[in-house]
Amino acid sequence: MKSKGIFFLCLAANVLNAQVLSPNTNLTAREEQIIAATKPGAAPHFNGAMVVDVRPGTPFLHSLAVSGERPMSFTADNLPAGLSLDSKTGIIIGSLKSAGEYRFKAAAKNSAGKTEAEIKIICGDKLALTPPMGWNSYDAFGDSVIESEVLANAAWLKEQLQPLGWDTVVIDFRWYDRLADGVRVQNPEGVTIDESGRCVPPTNRFPSAVPLCGSAGFKPLADKIHALGLKFGIHIMRGIPRQAVEQNLPIAGSKFTAAQAVLPEGDTNRTCVWNRDMFGVDAATEAGRAWYASIARQYADWGVDYIKCDDIANLQRGKFYDAAEIEALSTSLKNSGRSIVLSLSPGATPVNAGPHVKQFANLWRISGDFWDNWPSLDHNFGLFAAWYDDGGPGHWPDGDMIPFGHICQRNCDVHPDRWTRFTRDEQLTLMSLWALAPSPLMLGMNLPDNDDWTTAILSNPEVLALNQDSLGRAARRMTGPPQVVETWMKELADGSFAVGFFNRTAQPVKVNFPWRNLGFLSAPEVRDLWLRQDL
Repeated sequence: MKSKGIFFLCLAANVLNAQVLSPNTNLTAREEQIIAATKPGAAPHFNGAMVVDVRPGTPFLHSLAVSGERPMSFTADNLPAGLSLDSKTGIIIGSLKSAGEYRFKAAAKNSAGKTEAEIKIICGDKLALTPPMGWNSYDAFGDSVIESEVLANAAWLKEQLQPLGWDTVVIDFRWYDRLADGVRVQNPEGVTIDESGRCVPPTNRFPSAVPLCGSAGFKPLADKIHALGLKFGIHIMRGIPRQAVEQNLPIAGSKFTAAQAVLPEGDTNRTCVWNRDMFGVDAATEAGRAWYASIARQYADWGVDYIKCDDIANLQRGKFYDAAEIEALSTSLKNSGRSIVLSLSPGATPVNAGPHVKQFANLWRISGDFWDNWPSLDHNFGLFAAWYDDGGPGHWPDGDMIPFGHICQRNCDVHPDRWTRFTRDEQLTLMSLWALAPSPLMLGMNLPDNDDWTTAILSNPEVLALNQDSLGRAARRMTGPPQVVETWMKELADGSFAVGFFNRTAQPVKVNFPWRNLGFLSAPEVRDLWLRQDL
């Protein structure tokens, strides 16, 4: 390792059994400094990933991530043919016909100044070249989110976080249930399907889904999200709706019916132990593959950019890892005519499935459902260490959604409605670990309720830059148990390194750590990223 050059330092600690603090109360001096450090300056500044991905011949959407005062104007030199930039919004759309690597220089200007950045577009087979960053509805709304709540969170994300690189909005869990209210027990009786057995959004929850000609589905809502420069995602369950099988409905675009696609009775993978909406699909058959092809075309027609598929990569069922269904869904999405990122859930994905899962999925859960308690966060240190060899551009071990801020307003699975139980030190620990890992960053809170602290720890451009670093190198745990303080180290694309010191005990500890233990021959230049200060 080189002994000179910028050396990023990420400090975090855990405090067990500390009082859970309400928004903006009892802030320490350091916490006030962390908030102040994330206040954006007036002049424009580029943030987020500097590498963008898309498949050839599919719709391209990228919103330049630039902080600073608005109004702001945008320009681009050498933008590839087929793409166009909106000079007022910084949104780039279009399509690239040929695979390849394209570079262009983007510029942003306002009354306080001008800045430039080189952005690389890689057009090819790989998506999610950096970990996805966005919002997911589940932690706040369970299975009951409605269209107005999705749009409110999307608007907040656009205004507050998109300038830092956050760009995805995901509707989770059972959006197809017209009876869902976040309270009642899950029951297939409310599932809404079309004439081909595919789930569609109920219009009592998503009014824009009212069909004018044909089936509108989520396309009107996706169009609204895309107009903000954001990407749109949905959650799905593995398999085919029970109703489609019981009625033996035809599979769109094929000669098969639902009953021919389903796994046989008695197969341990036919039913999900915690959700009764679907039957598993026999992806070894042509009918099973036709089913996945049909829903992939539907999602592409709606304008979906991100799929979170559930009950497909965990240890809770007879066949702990559905390789055939994963391959069928992955292949269908690749052939859908749209660049759709694939996320697998719920976890824990078996580590020995690493070679397969990173070939067919862009991200996969490393744990069961993750909530706002220290044991869950503490457990993820070992999980990220176990997945060290499998992460990288296009395939990311996923620590799950981030349950900060106001969560569980309507979530029948986890009670009660509350502010996060994570202490502020634990929140810094999570964001530092997820940035170093690096893990996808998907927010679970109701964003419009965020306080200054929550917004600040989601808005630190230097911490987020670790997560979005183009090298995509996973952090290595350099020291762990029985040492009191763990040291994690991550190599960055510019040749510098990020280091996190983590105290996983209940007591404060003093750290005396020689730089030579990390391979440095002399003291490097050091920066505290949370305070954004050179040390």
